[in-house]
Amino acid sequence: MAGRGYTVFDTAIGRCGIAWGDSGIVGVQLPEAREIETRGRILRQYPDARELRRPLHVEIAIEGIAALLRGAARELSDLTLDMSGLPGFNQRVYALTRAIPRGETRTYGEIAKQLGASGAVHSVAQALSRNPFVIIVPCHRVLDAGGYADKMSLNGGTISKRRLLSIEGAHCGVNSKTLFDVLLPVAPPRPQG
Repeated sequence: MAGRGYTVFDTAIGRCGIAWGDSGIVGVQLPEAREIETRGRILRQYPDARELRRPLHVEIAIEGIAALLRGAARELSDLTLDMSGLPGFNQRVYALTRAIPRGETRTYGEIAKQLGASGAVHSVAQALSRNPFVIIVPCHRVLDAGGYADKMSLNGGTISKRRLLSIEGAHCGVNSKTLFDVLLPVAPPRPQG
């Protein structure tokens, strides 16, 4: 096979996409509001990709991703990712993130500390916001210091970290900021009397 291929596939949360090349998987796209938007995002990121028949390693990846999105305990660490062209720092962040077990979370600060760069919290967050391998590199398992389940990476489509963590059974202890949390802080109770 020469060049890149892509396909879309059904999951419990909608039609996802996956792109691959000669050296492994190059990207995963969670569902957008409509399938045409999912395809469009894949083609914007990988303009040389063509819709091709799925090779065996891609079928295995699709099977694993679909199982995880159904809530099954599935391991994806054996899938080959093509990280060529990605910054070395991002590759190290993705390797550490990929090692986070299903049902567990870490903070951006904990990942930075594991890298030996505790001052690089913002850089870790930036690397994860650019994660091309959503689900396979489970960036949804990395939260801010308050434990808030914020937005997914660019490839997260319309799905939130909170929803993915809930599917994995890790919803306990996960907070979610809403507009009301930001604009309307809870006032302390007034003394009665």
